[in-house]
Amino acid sequence: MSVDWSKTTPSKTAQDRLGGDAYGRREGDPLVHPMAVVAPGAVLGEGTRVGPFSVIGPDVTIGRNTIVGSHVVIEGYTHIGNDNLIYQFASVGAVPQDKKFHGEPSTLEIGDRNVIREYVTLQPGTVGGGMKTVIGSGNLFMACTHVGHDCLIGDDNIFANSVALAGHVRICDRVIIGGLAGLHQFVSIGELALVGAGSMVSKDIPPYCIAQGDRAALVGVNVMGLQRAGISPTEVSICRKLFRELFFSSGNLAEALKAAQGTYSESRCGNVLLQFIAASERGVASLRRSGGED
Repeated sequence: MSVDWSKTTPSKTAQDRLGGDAYGRREGDPLVHPMAVVAPGAVLGEGTRVGPFSVIGPDVTIGRNTIVGSHVVIEGYTHIGNDNLIYQFASVGAVPQDKKFHGEPSTLEIGDRNVIREYVTLQPGTVGGGMKTVIGSGNLFMACTHVGHDCLIGDDNIFANSVALAGHVRICDRVIIGGLAGLHQFVSIGELALVGAGSMVSKDIPPYCIAQGDRAALVGVNVMGLQRAGISPTEVSICRKLFRELFFSSGNLAEALKAAQGTYSESRCGNVLLQFIAASERGVASLRRSGGED
């Protein structure tokens, strides 16, 4: 819903007739600042607010109780869920930075409870990546984060300042990526992984692991992250044991993976780690032996 404030005059009559305030707004209706621009066709859910000088395009859908700050641009075929916070100067849904893109109606889908800070850029998909970028719920995108076309991002992740995700990147759940890190296209990051600040990631980072450096290499298991996530001590121990078996093996990773398969069938974390590595198409980051897991 948008309000043409230039044609709306406060009046007791309007309030009585519409059952709302002097501008005809009922409790819970979207609140659009008079200096914002909401195109005809855009859909704003109950309780959503749009700040001054923000621009909402005609094919945008925003759910309930989302706050859009000032000077935000949301365009394209963008669908945003409920209870999101979008800070000033964010660019959401602008055409992807891909020379192969020629105006196809690709989408950007954003879930609930995300925090999108200043100067964040989130871009839709392309034909080469399934026509959509998908972002889950509960994520924190700190200032200047970039999410490129066709990325698939899960839930409850933290992207520190100036993290840059190239196209087709896949991020699972509860991942933390430190500031100024860059991720190569088609890289995957497993759940509860930790990527150090300034890392340049060109290979997949398995679940539960810590990676850092240029090019990012594995340095151990994210023990503190696992503990904070409520993973049991038994599962943490299995992760550490399996990490040593896989990456400290005298043979190559394929041989170590084959030897470990079937051994950890009762462990949820063990299975997730093994399946991620087995499914990796880009290849898994190697171990930095000078600072690896004990």
